[in-house]
Amino acid sequence: MSDAAPTLRRVSAKTLDEVLARLEKMEKALPPSDGVRWFNRLYLDVTLAVRDYCRAGKPKAPPFLEDLDVYFGNRYFDAFDAAAAGKPLPHCWAPLFEDRHEKAIAPLQFALAGMNAHIGHDLAIGVVDTAQALGVEPTSGSPQHADYDAVNVILKSTEAKTKQWLLTGAIKEIDREVAPVDDQAAIWSIERARDAAWIRAEVLWRLRDHRDLTDAYLAALDSTVGMECRALLLARGL
Repeated sequence: MSDAAPTLRRVSAKTLDEVLARLEKMEKALPPSDGVRWFNRLYLDVTLAVRDYCRAGKPKAPPFLEDLDVYFGNRYFDAFDAAAAGKPLPHCWAPLFEDRHEKAIAPLQFALAGMNAHIGHDLAIGVVDTAQALGVEPTSGSPQHADYDAVNVILKSTEAKTKQWLLTGAIKEIDREVAPVDDQAAIWSIERARDAAWIRAEVLWRLRDHRDLTDAYLAALDSTVGMECRALLLARGL
């Protein structure tokens, strides 16, 4: 089986259904030997949970949550397409795509590194850009923040189920042994990561009129999240 990344380039998604359609195509196309597949699996499950929440008519401030997830999905697709084209990647995304074919890394490690890059770096930027596009302010206690927090319970359950599958079922698919990584399953939490991302978004919102400070903050964030992702992808000994 070839380790070459499949060609899945598309125009930017405009709706949450389009985001999900591309994630599902990637799920089918990415081979078990590609670590990006395992991040894609967790991200697909999480996005399906958000879609179900939005379609149940529960959001207090539509279309904030759905627009945010469309923006968020496109950030991942941009990174995927840049890697496929051999273009430079942000520091936060580079570890996942550089190590995607490393056989000593477990599926769960790839999944968590991708989620860490996406939530730790991209989500705060997405909150600010989405809020600006809708003409609202992303503050604690706002209807937008209430919607953002409301999905945490759903995502926590989804994350737990997918993590468990990545620790067990995914191992059968890769057809090789990898070291146990149960401790990483316990350490990384989507809820905690999202809470931190909202705080970063509030910081970015207050810096938005100070371009130099914003650029410096984002550069530092990108580097820090990149280092965290490299640590998540350290191969374990059997």
